[in-house]
Amino acid sequence: MKKLTSVILFLVGLLFLVACSTNSGSKEATKEQSSDKKIIKYGKAAGPYTVLFEDAIIPILEKEGYQFKVVEFSDLLQNDTALNEGEIDVNVEQHTAYMENFNKTQNGDLVAISKIPTIPAGIFSSKHKDLKAISKGAKIAIPSDASNTARAYKLLEKAGWLKMDPNASVSKLTKDDIVENPYQLEITEMDSANIPRVLDDFDYAVITGSIVYSAGIDASTALLQEDILEHLILQVVVKEENKDSDWAKAIREAYHSKEFKDYLEKNNKGLWFVPNDK
Repeated sequence: MKKLTSVILFLVGLLFLVACSTNSGSKEATKEQSSDKKIIKYGKAAGPYTVLFEDAIIPILEKEGYQFKVVEFSDLLQNDTALNEGEIDVNVEQHTAYMENFNKTQNGDLVAISKIPTIPAGIFSSKHKDLKAISKGAKIAIPSDASNTARAYKLLEKAGWLKMDPNASVSKLTKDDIVENPYQLEITEMDSANIPRVLDDFDYAVITGSIVYSAGIDASTALLQEDILEHLILQVVVKEENKDSDWAKAIREAYHSKEFKDYLEKNNKGLWFVPNDK
């Protein structure tokens, strides 16, 4: 009886070891497959950055054997959520300030792997031809999401209309950081996508680059453009576990390729700020 029990225990132990070995091998194979895969899913919401990816980057990578599938979303939050949950592999529609806020509020693990050309935010108006028309009580519309709200206040300060607390974080500026408002501006924070539709209701508005593009606004009509700070440069974003994959490296290299540089030289008509990211 003891001998039979020993045999049974031996067989159970052997099966356990085989199962563990198989599971471990399966995980390693999956990880390797994820790194070497050739079919890449990318997220697309409104804006010019994915269009640039489709027009200039995908053709470069297709020559290397990669294939692409687009998954469309109505906004960037949905795009990032899908990326964080592994439903897509990459998106190119956010700066690090937005990404870091997403990671903090949504328990995300997204990482930026390469800077990409970026359209600056600007001050626009359908009522005034220049900034000199500013007057007391002027109505100003700015984006309501945290990262773009901060850049809007920085731009209003650049215009000379506000003075912000010099000790406040540039990437986290809010209305509470205003220390001087000599024109007694009435500032309304709202969804970025809605600003172009209500531009006639305001004296001036701060509109981000992606919205300028999607709304069909001529970027050259900006009365003042921002100085793009490091945290506001658009990025290629992936899950942290994929940042060293072959396909992620290939995407990054495509953005730094001579072919892409040549594309920009032919097609950039003052719209794009091109970062130096070597």
